[in-house]
Amino acid sequence: MTVAQQLAAFLTATSADTLPSQALDHAAMLVASTMASAACGASLESATIIRDLARERGGRQDASVWFAGDRLPVAEAAQVNAVMSDAAASDDSDLRNIVHCGTPLTAASLAMAEHTGASGEAVLRAIVVGYEAAGRISAAITPGFRDRGFHGCVGAVFAAATSSSMLLRLDAARLAQAIALAATSIGGLATAADTSVAREYHAGLATLLGVNAAQAASRGYRVELAILEARRGFFEAFGGADGAAAGAAALAGLSESWDIVTDMAIKLVPGGHPYHAITEAAANAAQAGDIAAADIISIVIARPGMTALTGPLHPRNLIDMAHSPAYFAAAGAADRTFAWQHAGSEKIADPVIHRLIDLVRVGDPPPGADAAAYRQGATVTIQSHDGRAATSTVLVPKGAGALGIAWDDVDAKYRALMPASGLAAPAIEASLATIHALRSAADVAGLIRAVTGS
Repeated sequence: MTVAQQLAAFLTATSADTLPSQALDHAAMLVASTMASAACGASLESATIIRDLARERGGRQDASVWFAGDRLPVAEAAQVNAVMSDAAASDDSDLRNIVHCGTPLTAASLAMAEHTGASGEAVLRAIVVGYEAAGRISAAITPGFRDRGFHGCVGAVFAAATSSSMLLRLDAARLAQAIALAATSIGGLATAADTSVAREYHAGLATLLGVNAAQAASRGYRVELAILEARRGFFEAFGGADGAAAGAAALAGLSESWDIVTDMAIKLVPGGHPYHAITEAAANAAQAGDIAAADIISIVIARPGMTALTGPLHPRNLIDMAHSPAYFAAAGAADRTFAWQHAGSEKIADPVIHRLIDLVRVGDPPPGADAAAYRQGATVTIQSHDGRAATSTVLVPKGAGALGIAWDDVDAKYRALMPASGLAAPAIEASLATIHALRSAADVAGLIRAVTGS
């Protein structure tokens, strides 16, 4: 059997009853997080363009556009919703790969569930197994895909394809075809995503292509099933990896743990996940040392593998901010916290933060540091002009599944971001309550009504 066939056999045999309760709980949290991020991104230009294009094309009224009420073909509705969520850079990450699986996964799952009438439990199961497929395939080509210039959407497409297949009730043979179709469909360049709104364009395509792959497979479309591990196949072309070795890695330890439990992280603050621990450590150090922003003369970031600052040094907008470790370090040190307002124009232009940005540098890796323990973690040392110094290490950022994710934190994020959707407070609370109870819901109609105001 090929890698796609073995993955498909395992995933289709997994029922909600056999999944850990925490996995299903994290899936529901992911729905809340993705919708909250979409609310924040709904009015951005990139989301507006994709939404308008989809409206103009029209077609079957299968599924809803969140916060708008338009009904579109299932793949197009999922694409629009995914672009909204990814545009705000406030969704989720798989910490092993920094692949944003949750946005395509949630957008595809809810659109397909609305179309098929699937239960809430079926949606949560689809999300768990979709996250697993994307996490395993992405990990098999990490860090190779980034070294070769590809964006994480090359892994996220498998989340959308797998979850859509689950909700279409495809058998293992047809899920394997959907996985193979997804592998030969996707692309995306990291440089474009790091410097422009191509990031959310990639998320929309991963969603659209994943849904299309599932729909085509459901009709009997067949492609090369060994495309993941084949010579010049997916693992080799995107990751520069030996196909057989990467395939073995993707299949290792099936059922021993679930990616959505161990490696998913929900963003509790905006921007790129690799920098969340940096700002958390900077805030901790400034607070512990009681060092005021005006007294700081240096901010040193240390983490295994980090040798230089990347991204825009002085951000001017949301895209720059999301990819600027210097901004995260400086903002954390200046304000002793980092929150949703730090993605706003006022904070991005804050002269206090920009003065500190020029004092940020990368130091040597922490002596004796266990690189495996740093799950996007970092050590930050702040020094003051009077000789005081304070250091803090954060191995895993808040909101990571490995630490445990609290519903209170997810609820706070939802309530902070959802007002940007235009929904009234009662509708926001009703939708959040529906998400909490999703596992027992007969379908997703109640949730969709709540977030569309219909």
